[in-house]
Amino acid sequence: MKTVSSEHSDAVARILVVGGGSVGMYTALRLQRTLKQELRQGTVEIVVVDPEPYMTYQPFLPEAAAGSISPRHVVVPLRRVLPHCTVVIGEVTEIDHEKRKATIATLAAEHAGAGALTVAYDELVLAPGSVSRTLPVPGLADIGIGFKTVEEAIGLRNHVLEQLDIASSTRDPAIRDAALTFVFVGGGYAGVEALAELEDMARYAVRYYHNVGPEDMKWVLVEATDRILPEVGPDMGGYTVRELRARNIDVRLETRLESCEKRIVRLSDGSRFPARTLVWTAGVKPHPIVAASKLPLTDHGRLKCTAALQVDGVEHAWAAGDAAAVPDLTAPPPATPDAPRAVCAPNAQHAVRQTKVLAENLTAALRGGEIHNYAHKYVGSVASLGLHKGVAQVYGRKFKGYPAWFMHRAYHLSRVPTFNRKARILAEWILAGLFKREIVSLGSLENPRAEFELAAGTGRHNETS
Repeated sequence: MKTVSSEHSDAVARILVVGGGSVGMYTALRLQRTLKQELRQGTVEIVVVDPEPYMTYQPFLPEAAAGSISPRHVVVPLRRVLPHCTVVIGEVTEIDHEKRKATIATLAAEHAGAGALTVAYDELVLAPGSVSRTLPVPGLADIGIGFKTVEEAIGLRNHVLEQLDIASSTRDPAIRDAALTFVFVGGGYAGVEALAELEDMARYAVRYYHNVGPEDMKWVLVEATDRILPEVGPDMGGYTVRELRARNIDVRLETRLESCEKRIVRLSDGSRFPARTLVWTAGVKPHPIVAASKLPLTDHGRLKCTAALQVDGVEHAWAAGDAAAVPDLTAPPPATPDAPRAVCAPNAQHAVRQTKVLAENLTAALRGGEIHNYAHKYVGSVASLGLHKGVAQVYGRKFKGYPAWFMHRAYHLSRVPTFNRKARILAEWILAGLFKREIVSLGSLENPRAEFELAAGTGRHNETS
């Protein structure tokens, strides 16, 4: 097994990829191909650093939460797809680009009581992605849950099913109302798709509860602006609002969450109601390591990049994805010479395509070749609204209902990495069409030692013989 060393030979060009998400993994995957000869000769080393040993395909998180896809099939093991790279499970805590050194905190160093690992590099690829952007809302940190990781998606699924169990087994109307109220804050892709898929799942699940019906549940979507899903255009965004409201989902536009202390949700429109579920999907911000890198940033905290995906004005530093502000060469030029040029939206469509150009440009830079600019005209967007329901705007054409849902699945199936994952996901979809949904909550997975600790501490399971 490859391990990274703090020592670095001048004869070997080390490429440090910070982040093993979509951008980091795809960049390293393409570098393996473009630098195949150098890797075989040992003149290039690629090091990928990420806190998790896998990449999460985030567009499938809503379906994983709804039980349409197994959680293990929405993640891709980094070591399997990057056999020619050195994968380090840890977190980059500091970057000194002047000295071209990065400090990495790893679990091994923590358990051994050793200091963080310092790694020298020749080329830096910053692809740490983004983290949830939270606001100082009272009570949010206590009861809120995000929706960016597979752990959060499965935890939310278990939580929703547990609330149905609570509501079914209590006669207290206050507890029942709070358990059956689900609030989602944020009307972007993550919030709308998560709410739609989970509401669809819960609507199916309550048929197995004798005293809980679909009309007893209260699903609320809170959005601060006057529209949801801006990526699919105003017409399809308006259709989505009407579709959700037709399913008895309370969509509140131009409304903000003001407080959720003691599980009491207070909104800016004056509403006040109890809720045991609060999902926060109100935007993202660049990973903190971006600011800590001391590289040039935009006013929004993203790395200031050129169209060639190099950090502006800095040699040997590259970036792409959510953390990078890359000029959009296909957008109309600014109205005035002093006005800033439009940048590529921080979405998967641009991010994955940027990795191809980044890897080719980095390879060209190492070989002394010519680098090229990234340019991609936005094709459109697709979104799922539950089983057999969706919206899409592709090449200016609008789709809704089953055709849009089918396009959503077909597009993301084509984009999920590795043939192995594609085949497994397709097989799950086929089987899901033949058999009933699974609606089991496995909340105990979040604390697997709880039962043993209880037995060891209380003698609950002592033999009586």
